[in-house]
Amino acid sequence: MVNGDFHNCTDVSPGCPISGTTYGYIPNIPANYALVVVFGTCAFLQLALGIFFRTWTFMIAITAGCLMEVIGYIGRIELHHNVWSRAAFTQQIVCLIMAPSLIAAGIYLSLKHIIIYRGPQHSRLKPRLYTWVFIGCDAFSILVQAAGGALAGTAKNDNPSLMKAGNTTIMAGIGIQVATMTMCSILVLDFAITYRKRAECPRKTTSFSHTRFRLFYFAEIFAFVTVLIRSIYRLPEMAGGWGNQLMRNETEFLILDGMSLLSIDERSAEK
Repeated sequence: MVNGDFHNCTDVSPGCPISGTTYGYIPNIPANYALVVVFGTCAFLQLALGIFFRTWTFMIAITAGCLMEVIGYIGRIELHHNVWSRAAFTQQIVCLIMAPSLIAAGIYLSLKHIIIYRGPQHSRLKPRLYTWVFIGCDAFSILVQAAGGALAGTAKNDNPSLMKAGNTTIMAGIGIQVATMTMCSILVLDFAITYRKRAECPRKTTSFSHTRFRLFYFAEIFAFVTVLIRSIYRLPEMAGGWGNQLMRNETEFLILDGMSLLSIDERSAEK
């Protein structure tokens, strides 16, 4: 945990050590630059593919998620140059927490169309409700997380109550996102089991058996799982309070944050 009176700190000095910051380390430049480049490339690919295939809503959700990641990691690069920058801290915490929700929205859109193609009669939830229910909950979680991030980012070290309020609000938003994704995964799993069990279920040998479609189908599952894991990781990270041991481990953060990067890369390649 961060202890000490650092609310007037604006730069590193004997009275404002790196250990006094929330993260307690200087963000790694090569790793964060690499993530900016790769997420930026993914954003460009999603934009180009979305225009080519005219998948407008999917394109907007995934491209926005990638761009949020880019802005977030640029914020971490700025923190490398000044770990006491309040603006950079707010920029990266808000963007990197919200980005998975936008990516999840794109996944919900894809699941809707997969269920329509495979047979909506096998789903307990109507396909159109996948977008209304899950994207609606996802949007609400984004707003809650953004509000929490703004509170935490603008709070100073001498205002622990505001910091705690921001932390609690962020956790609530992430909790909503995790609950939404968990419920969606249960419904999709139920759909898959029902589809396989029903003897009258026709075996399609056209698009679904095509290698690219099959790879995209499994990439969709992989993307969903990795985004869910990333969101679950955020819960104990935030639950420990600002400056806790987990929050101060950059290696774990980069590995778990990179999982969503892999999922976006794979989905970009399989479109």
